[in-house]
Amino acid sequence: MAMETTLRPTTAGSTGGTLGTRAGAASRLVKTHAAEPTTENGGAGKAASSGAPAPAPLRSNAASIGGALQDQVARAQQALDYLDQVASQLESVKGELTSRLTSARGAARQRSDSQASTQLGAQVRQLASTLSARRKRAGGGVDANLNFTGKPAVQRFRIRGLDLASLRSAGPQSVAFSVGGVGGPQLSVNLDPDQTDEEIAEALNRALAPMGVNAGLDGQGGFVFTTPEANWPAVKDSIAISGRGRVATEEVPAELAPQQWPANGTGDALRASLREVVQALERVRRSRDAAGSALSAATVEMTQATTPPPEAQDAAQEFASTASNPDYESLLSLTSALVGVSRERVLALLGLR
Repeated sequence: MAMETTLRPTTAGSTGGTLGTRAGAASRLVKTHAAEPTTENGGAGKAASSGAPAPAPLRSNAASIGGALQDQVARAQQALDYLDQVASQLESVKGELTSRLTSARGAARQRSDSQASTQLGAQVRQLASTLSARRKRAGGGVDANLNFTGKPAVQRFRIRGLDLASLRSAGPQSVAFSVGGVGGPQLSVNLDPDQTDEEIAEALNRALAPMGVNAGLDGQGGFVFTTPEANWPAVKDSIAISGRGRVATEEVPAELAPQQWPANGTGDALRASLREVVQALERVRRSRDAAGSALSAATVEMTQATTPPPEAQDAAQEFASTASNPDYESLLSLTSALVGVSRERVLALLGLR
């Protein structure tokens, strides 16, 4: 998906500019033109004499680049780095588990069990620490089950007491949902016991989707809900249902839970842990493939984007001229233009060279 990014003010009437995103054509560097000065109330000259600051050059002639596409590249690169680290740690745990399961049991081996358990425990704790730091280190594209889809990761959760059995036992009804503070918008849905499980789930999904929450079946007679991880803090304690008031939510736990693996477990316990590790490695492999494909596609799209040479040269010359002028307005333009340009975005751009 091609996205376009513009240097634009953060708020209406703001004098500063940030690097924002908006949907558009293939990423291009396009020179824009400042609005013509008005003659109302004496024109621009009187505005200047009254103390109003003059528009900064870089804000009035903003350059357009594929910022959202750069974010996509950065997210895929961070995901790959994080998944590589997780894969390496999983391989270490897998090797230790395999060694303990296949080694001959003898007196010497029994004496070394304590040392082996300590080593396995350290590796498991390191993996658990890496998994707990996922939201900060994975670029926002890897979910709790180590899946990468190219979209922002989502949080899976359940609403306590809301399942198919409870809805059907109440007979035909209209259920209203709200997400947010008291007095927030409410959306209702008509439910009937004669509806299929899928129809009830789809009805709930239609009611909640405008609030940033999606609903589906969990295969066990209940529902599983999802919302972008960035929205989860605002959603988890703010869902209300008509007739029930504020309801409790609970996160669906991640499939990989190394903190529950016993370092001194029996053969069966170690084999169960090994199965989890192997399954996790397979998910990581698929996610790495998906992140690699997303990175390649975004890179190709960015390199194939057409940039009008004259306009690009004009924009570069304008930036260079402004940077060489040390007056207040020039410094203000440069500073405000660079607000919001993150380290990850710069690294993503450098990685395309």
